[in-house]
Amino acid sequence: MAVKLRLQRFGSNKRPFYRVVASESNRSRDGRFLEILGTYDPLVGKVLVDSEKVSKWMSNGAQPTDTVKSLFKKYNVTGK
Repeated sequence: MAVKLRLQRFGSNKRPFYRVVASESNRSRDGRFLEILGTYDPLVGKVLVDSEKVSKWMSNGAQPTDTVKSLFKKYNVTGK
């Protein structure tokens, strides 16, 4: 099964808050995940990620989604 690094949405209406998680690609957006890697708060514009966990998952073959890849690039999160 392919593993993806993706965002899970939390928060109330018009107050989004996201978790960056590693999950299987066939799971739903807010479904079961393998590990929590960090958080993203778009209202503040802050990404808090454990870069060791990200690099571990990416070295094991996990692929970040386009949104997560752009967040990592924008906020200088190293995955390798």
